[in-house]
Parts: sequence; structure tokens; C-alpha cells
Amino acid sequence: MAAVSFDDVAVGDELPPYEFRVERLDLVRYCGASGDFNPIHWSDRAAAAAGLPDVIAHGMLTMAKSANGVVEWLGDPAAVVEYGVRFVRPVVVPVDGSDAVIVTSQITEKLDGRRARIELTVTSGDQPVLGRAEVIVQL
Repeated sequence: MAAVSFDDVAVGDELPPYEFRVERLDLVRYCGASGDFNPIHWSDRAAAAAGLPDVIAHGMLTMAKSANGVVEWLGDPAAVVEYGVRFVRPVVVPVDGSDAVIVTSQITEKLDGRRARIELTVTSGDQPVLGRAEVIVQL
């Protein structure tokens, strides 16, 4: 069960903002963990041939890292019962690392069963990278 109490949250409450960067080493590690070795995630040449400005982060890596702020706030990763996003724009990862990915979150609905819906706004370089990002949590 989450450390956050259902009775202590209200619709409109904002979670602490969360920020992360993606480095090339993160991409290499994710390639190995996921088995997704598409060269647009690690080869400058392949990324350029695909018309990308540089290598890009895996969408699922961006999605996972974006939920970390909610998990930290909850105090229990098992309290996340549902998570979905729409991929809007990739996170570009030049040699010196990505722009900061900024995640803001707000409780948008209290649901039956002591659950809550949290909407995330996820941007990098002032551009949205995930859309319709929503987490359902058990409180």
C-alpha cells in the first residue's frame, strides 16, 4: 500500500516536480535490458540517415523514467496499478546528454476503491514528449 493516504489528497493537488536527463550510457543499458538494438538509439550515422537530429531515447525508457516522480511520491512502486502514455516526440540525446526532461503531475480524479488518477505533463526542451500520460494509483 502507498505511503500517501487517499484521505490526504484532493483533486487539483500537484505532486513535486520531477526532472531527469538521458545520457548515451542510459541508451546502451536500455538496449541490453530491452533487446531493442535499433541503431537510431546509439548510432549517430543511423539517426542522421533516419532524418533525426541525433540519437533518440527509446520511448519506453522515457515513459518509465517519467513515472519515477510519482513512484517516489507514493513511496511504493506497487501502488501504480495502471500507466499509459501517447508518444508525441522523441527525447534527443546528443553526446553531452539530453535536455532536462521535466515532469509535472496533478491529481485529476479520485476514484472508487481508494484510487486516484494522476495526469503527467512531460516536456524536453520546452516541447511535449509524452501526451495523454496518466497514472492510476492505489492509495
